[in-house]
Amino acid sequence: MSETAADVEAGTGVRLLHEQEVRDLIGPEEALVAVREAFARMGRGETMVPPVMIIYVPESEGEVHIKAAHLHHADNYAVKFASIFEKNPERGLPAVSGMILVFSAATGFLTGMLLDNGFLTDLRTGAAGGLAADLLAKKHVEQVAVVGAGIQGRYQLEALLSVRSPERVVICDLDRAAAERYASEMGALHGIPVTVAGIRDAVEGSDVIVCTTPSHKAYVMADWVRPGTHITAMGSDNPMKNELDPGLLARADELVVDSVEMCGINGELHHALEDGLMTAVDVYAELGEVAAGLKAGRTSDTQITVADLTGLGVQDTAVANVVMRKAVELGVGRTLESL
Repeated sequence: MSETAADVEAGTGVRLLHEQEVRDLIGPEEALVAVREAFARMGRGETMVPPVMIIYVPESEGEVHIKAAHLHHADNYAVKFASIFEKNPERGLPAVSGMILVFSAATGFLTGMLLDNGFLTDLRTGAAGGLAADLLAKKHVEQVAVVGAGIQGRYQLEALLSVRSPERVVICDLDRAAAERYASEMGALHGIPVTVAGIRDAVEGSDVIVCTTPSHKAYVMADWVRPGTHITAMGSDNPMKNELDPGLLARADELVVDSVEMCGINGELHHALEDGLMTAVDVYAELGEVAAGLKAGRTSDTQITVADLTGLGVQDTAVANVVMRKAVELGVGRTLESL
């Protein structure tokens, strides 16, 4: 069954895409462009982004994040469901899963179901980290430290390498074997020296630090960070998680958050506010304001800059629109009758 513009407008066509189809339609370069524009629109007030909903399922060590947004004048708005169930590997299942529901911004009818199993979340999270580094890191970067040798550590490095050209990378992880695998795989993939390091040595010797863990205890200390360093923390997306010493946020010359509201609830900012080290008015800017050119990014090579990223629905909606547009253009996926 083919889908036409009339079908979409009338709400009679729902395009179903599975993970591999989604992967074939969008990559890191397109995601960065889409996420950059989405944040710029947010900075200009051209989006509608409701608060994030989190459902905890403690008996299964699970949590479900529901994020949504509309970018004004975009073809579609989207609602994303992303879950992390820590016991799944014991059942032979991946810990992370997810999907995005896409709706026509003209009619409100469902137009797409992206069964991506969390791929788009990983991709757009990496893109946001790349955008933050592009706006806030020094132009010349000698060393990058990535903390966390998992999937997001890979996406973050890939996005970062699209905006900066460091001389070397160090990887830190509590699991030494995972760190060694990361160093071997990412060094070969990107043609850059990648070595394993301890956290303090990595922080003290790096120009850019990217934190990608679900840690509940800060591990990057304020007094380890030298002038000129940029830090992106993207692991804190609920109130219990914490990667940065709250004193580091207070020390930063520029603290940039994806959302003051959401970071004050779920991000690194939450801990600095709770400890009384700063107030919301001490936040330099939201990422969208910098992306839109309403506020400057880094203005000197001696500034310490921090990006606190909890992940927003504008990112999901941005990449979902890219996928849907290309899927329709190329005839990818299966078209179902309206549900």
